[in-house]
Amino acid sequence: MAAMATAAKLTAAASAHLLRRSPLLRAHGIRVPRRVAPQRFVRHIASSTNEEAAAKAAAATADIGGPTIFDKIIAKEIPSNVVYEDEKVLAFRDINPQAPVHVLVIPKVRDGLTGLDKAEPRHVEILGYLLYAAKIVAEKEGIAEGYRVVINNGPKGCQSVYHLHLHVLGGRQMTWPAG
Repeated sequence: MAAMATAAKLTAAASAHLLRRSPLLRAHGIRVPRRVAPQRFVRHIASSTNEEAAAKAAAATADIGGPTIFDKIIAKEIPSNVVYEDEKVLAFRDINPQAPVHVLVIPKVRDGLTGLDKAEPRHVEILGYLLYAAKIVAEKEGIAEGYRVVINNGPKGCQSVYHLHLHVLGGRQMTWPAG
C-alpha cells in the first residue's frame, strides 16, 4: 500500500512535468490537453514498460521447452475461467483483461508452435481452427458484432507466454491504431 501511495505521488508530480517538457512528445507533435489526467498517461507508460520487460524475460527462456503456464492450464494444474473447450482448443478469460471481454484461445497441443513465427505447413489446420474458435468465443460472449483478435509475436510484439495464443477482445469500441 505504501509503495502504491508513493508511486501515485511520484506519478502525479512526474506526469505534469512529462506532459509539458518531454522532447519525445513534442518531437512527434503530441499534445495532451490539460483535461487528461496526467497520472493515467504516466501509468500507461509504466505499464507498457512492464509488459516489454516481461516479454523480454519470457523470450530469454522460450526455447528451453519446459511446460508453459498454458500447458499447466490445459492439464488443469492451474485453474482458469473456461469460456470454450473442445478437443483442439481451450479458451479462457485473461487474468489481466484489456477490455470488458478478453479471452485467450490456445491450441491444446503446442507442437513447436511457440509463436506465429514458428508456424510451418503442418500447423495450417490448427492456425485456421484457432480463428474459427475465436469466432465461437465472440458469439458465446455476445460480441459478434465487433471484436478484435490479436496475436503477440516475439519480444517486440510483447509476447509473454511462448505457447501460441489469440486474444479475443471486445465489449467496447475498439480504436485504431492499436497499441
